[in-house]
Parts: sequence; C-alpha cells; structure tokens
Amino acid sequence: MQKIPTPAELKKGGVMLIDKPYKWTSFDAVNAIKVVLRAKIGHCGTLDPLATGLLICCTGDMTTSISGYQQLPKEYTGIIHLGAITDTYDLESTPHDEKPYDHITREMVDEAVKKFTGDIMQVPPIHSAIKKDGKRSYDLARAGKEVVLDARPVTIGEFEVTQFQSPEIHFRVLCSTGTYIRSLAHDLGQELGCGGYLSSLRRTKIGNFNVDDALSPKQWQDIIKPRTQTAENL
Repeated sequence: MQKIPTPAELKKGGVMLIDKPYKWTSFDAVNAIKVVLRAKIGHCGTLDPLATGLLICCTGDMTTSISGYQQLPKEYTGIIHLGAITDTYDLESTPHDEKPYDHITREMVDEAVKKFTGDIMQVPPIHSAIKKDGKRSYDLARAGKEVVLDARPVTIGEFEVTQFQSPEIHFRVLCSTGTYIRSLAHDLGQELGCGGYLSSLRRTKIGNFNVDDALSPKQWQDIIKPRTQTAENL
C-alpha cells in the first residue's frame, strides 16, 4: 500500500496515484485536484477518456520527475470486441464494416496474439494526439484530411488472453511507453480477418505503482480539503 502524502507534503512536492473515472479526460482529473491543492501539478501519461485506471501525478518540486515516470512500463486490462472496426479503434466512434466472427476459436486468438508480442512495429491511430506537419493527428482526421502515420517500435512484454467469449477477448498487456492499446486491438482484429476494436480499457500498473493503491479525484479532494470546507461546485 502506497503512503498517502499529506496536503503539506503535496504542496511541497509529492506523488499522487489517481484512479481516473470513465469519460473523464486526464486534464479533468488533474484539474479537480489543482483547484483544491492550489499548487503546481502535472500527470505522467495521458489516458483516453473512455479508459479508466492509474494516473500518476506529480506536485510541487516533484514535477521535475514527470519525464522519468512517463518512461516506466505499463500494464492494462481490457476487452477487444471482434466483428467490426471503428475509425478511432475504440467506442468513441461507431462500429462499421461488420464481418463474421463465429468461426474464430480460442486457438486462433492465442496464435494471433503471439505475433503482437515482443519488439514490434506499431502504427498509431490517426485519431491520436501525435503531431503530423505541426498539427494534431486527430484534428486533421476530424477535418477529413488524409493522415498517414509512420510505424514506431514498441515492446509488448506480455499479451495474455484471460478469457475468450466470442465476440469478446478479455486481455492483459504489459507494454512499453508509447504503445497504443487501441492499435493493438485493431491490428489483432485485422490479423484474425474479422476486424476488432477496443471496447474497454483499464490501466492497472505503471512500473511498481498499482491502481489498487490509487484514489479517485473526489477522494483526493477530501484529503486535501475536507468536504465540509470544499466549495459546493467541486
């Protein structure tokens, strides 16, 4: 269990483990703390709005350590839904291009997963914050522009299928920083020939930090400034 820093320690410089809620942006989570802490704070790796789980934040003097925490390997659990694709590779866009998936077996899934384990080249989703010609890729994609992103080296240390109940693949992934789990879901669906997209994602670990030790933004608010003193609009 990680020691919970006091408000005074956080103002001077500390590390906070936040369990980011579903449909919150990483900025939402950080801002919820910032308005009550009133100190410098930054997060160590963005989570997509539809993902939940571990978000490391550094405060005060510890913000100089953010880049180091960003390089730590990460663990995720989630669900890949077979039989269709989406433009964003997750449920931020509507599934389309439906294809049969009833013939896909657990053995086929296990064999396909092996091709995405180890050091691989991965093409990020065009609906991502990666810059192309000085602009965010997702802005170009939303404007209807053609976007081509280069493949990048990533390391998938472990890719475990924890349950297969067609059309859903439940998984656990241990990967290097810079890995897009959405791309992993899309690419696995392409390898199986039926398409696939990420329907659920939770970040469970960053290095030795575990989401089991994390608190929700509202729990952190109550620690920093008890609810009886917190403004009603927080």
